[in-house]
Amino acid sequence: MGQLMNTARKLIPVAVLLVLAVFPLSGNEYYIGLAIKIMIYAIFALSLQVLVGGAGLISLGHAAFFGIGAYAAALLSPESEAGGLLWLLAAALGSAAIYALITGTLALRTRGVYFIMVTLAFSQMAYYVFHDTDIGGGSDGIYLYFRPQMSWADWMPFDLENPGVYYLFVLICLALTWGFLAMLGRSPFGAALTGIRLNEQRMRAAGYSTFPYKLTAYVIGATLAGLAGFLYALKDGFVTPELLTWEQSGLVLLMVILGGMHRLGGAVLGTVTLILLQELFQSQALFGDYAKHWHLPLGLAIIALVALLPNGLAGLPAQWREHRAARLAGASGGPHSIGSTGPSLANTNAGSRAEASTSRSANSSFAAGSPTSTSNNAAAAQSLSISGGPHA
Repeated sequence: MGQLMNTARKLIPVAVLLVLAVFPLSGNEYYIGLAIKIMIYAIFALSLQVLVGGAGLISLGHAAFFGIGAYAAALLSPESEAGGLLWLLAAALGSAAIYALITGTLALRTRGVYFIMVTLAFSQMAYYVFHDTDIGGGSDGIYLYFRPQMSWADWMPFDLENPGVYYLFVLICLALTWGFLAMLGRSPFGAALTGIRLNEQRMRAAGYSTFPYKLTAYVIGATLAGLAGFLYALKDGFVTPELLTWEQSGLVLLMVILGGMHRLGGAVLGTVTLILLQELFQSQALFGDYAKHWHLPLGLAIIALVALLPNGLAGLPAQWREHRAARLAGASGGPHSIGSTGPSLANTNAGSRAEASTSRSANSSFAAGSPTSTSNNAAAAQSLSISGGPHA
């Protein structure tokens, strides 16, 4: 049964990918556009999950890299023709990575709330550069008139101006991002990040220099955020400084927290949930004139979800299993039952403890895979640290 559940969990991302691949056949332009928006923000959320769920770094300046990637696509594209896809994509990712390398070198010298404030300050600096200067059209923003194309001589393998092709391009980018982060989470680098998040002092005592690991994770997350910004610029053909605001950073951080900070699937679930809730409460067809006050019901819904799901949406199955095991333990007669109920109660309590242990093990990794992969990653992180460090 356990092996069957593991196989089913592995097949879920594949099934979702196949459903998304055939979704454009529905022909509904509104829902196709909404799906593109969700996939772009899912990449954005996954990029932040590397920091939050991987290394335990809470950033309020992640939108800077999102906006830089979008502005790089718009500023470097010709106004009279389509630019080259590969070099524009490389420019967007490279710009975000360079800014992350510069700011991360300084920001990672701090910890806790100071790191949060420093990342926010760097994000606001980038915001005011684009907002108060003519580099990107100031507060009015800048237009991208043609989506970039990839061609050799006169041969063009695909045309991003085609909505269906652009949809599949975004889907492929999301799949590649997921696959890359899943492999990263199962690698020794991912185990080291987990160890840093669990106890950085022990990692240092074990001989690991934690700063390069955190800086690498910071740059990787920023590069993927630049990819999301690049895709966003291609989607709307319009870029404004609002993409770099701290509200945008807070929005993507909320997506990660709502879905579950320590799982890749959590970042995607949080993105889907938050965007769909926004669309729901903004619907005038359902709420009429009250739709203009959509922030209030959205806030109440988020408060309820966070209160009821402390481990996020991704932790809901484990939370349900724990409650179910607790009910079974209570129904078996309590800790002092006698006769034939004694062994069954012991087994039930042992099962409950095993379920809780499995849940904690799964939450100690940011890899997206089966429970086996996440527990192996957590075990690798434990092996990287010493058993009796300064805070044992």
